[in-house]
Amino acid sequence: MIPDWLITIIISMSPWIELRGAIPVAILEYHWQWWQALPISVLGNMIPVPFILLLFRVVEKELRKNPTFNKLIDKLFDKTRKKANTKVEKYEELALILFVAIPLPFTGAWTASLIAYLFNLDIKKSILTIFLGVIIAGLIVTILTITGKAFL
Repeated sequence: MIPDWLITIIISMSPWIELRGAIPVAILEYHWQWWQALPISVLGNMIPVPFILLLFRVVEKELRKNPTFNKLIDKLFDKTRKKANTKVEKYEELALILFVAIPLPFTGAWTASLIAYLFNLDIKKSILTIFLGVIIAGLIVTILTITGKAFL
């Protein structure tokens, strides 16, 4: 049997689910106190971040060896950079914190890590700002779960 703490970490590491799913599971299903669920979920949510920031370069380099993927990546990156370029460049850290802090689908640590990579933001600053955003999102999800506003 897999321990509850490990399941909570795995859920919080999952793309798109992240701590938005892990905290309600820990509190409502495992009957943890909020002060147990929050740090474990934040920890789990942050585990993939450095790997995404560091290893995406390797993945991109390999994909770019294929001419079709190379063109696709260029189009995707160019389109994304044009759409968000001024906002991300102007508000780098604040933009990442707020992006992660709002606990909605596709606004978590995974996506923020990809954005940081895409805009070639400083890795150390990105990890710190994503971490702050994860803490804020975790607090919001915890409050919503405790008050009964979040449900499974």
